Amino acid sequence: MSDVLPVHINREAPQSLAVPDSFEASDSFDMRLVNHGGSCHVHIHLDDALSEQAAIDVPNHHVDGNGERLVRVTRIGDGTARGKLKVVTAYGATTRYVDLQLTEPVSTDEPVIVGEELSKPQPRPAESSPFERRPEILVGVVLLLGLTVGTVALFQNAVLVLGVVVLVVGVVAALVVARSD
Repeated sequence: MSDVLPVHINREAPQSLAVPDSFEASDSFDMRLVNHGGSCHVHIHLDDALSEQAAIDVPNHHVDGNGERLVRVTRIGDGTARGKLKVVTAYGATTRYVDLQLTEPVSTDEPVIVGEELSKPQPRPAESSPFERRPEILVGVVLLLGLTVGTVALFQNAVLVLGVVVLVVGVVAALVVARSD
């Protein structure tokens, strides 16, 4: 669980800001903007030294009246840094600074243990034919072949025989494509 840096807005008077004098973090953390009055905008800025180790996605935030908002400060480096975190409201009329110390992230030397069952190949499910997945394909193929054979037998035409051959080749190609899915 990460630490939370509290920022109180409009608590002591309109447009007032109350922030801790200093704050220390070893990882990403949240700033909790707590508004005790009317809605306002808050601007947050990391100085150059801090910007090499941390980032704020969006520097300007609207906080509803008597509302709260969390702003994430994300670690982007693994070194240390010390600098000023600037918090501004009332369109620049009220500015406060927090001495922010970013320490070396705590590393866990605990190894990741992988279960024995995960090191063995997992069985693959049996593949089903296109007819098993979609039985209406088989019904359609049977009806189509029956219709074409009946038409050829009725009219005994060479063009129809050629059409049936093309149709059968198309059906086989469709089945091959369906099987590869």
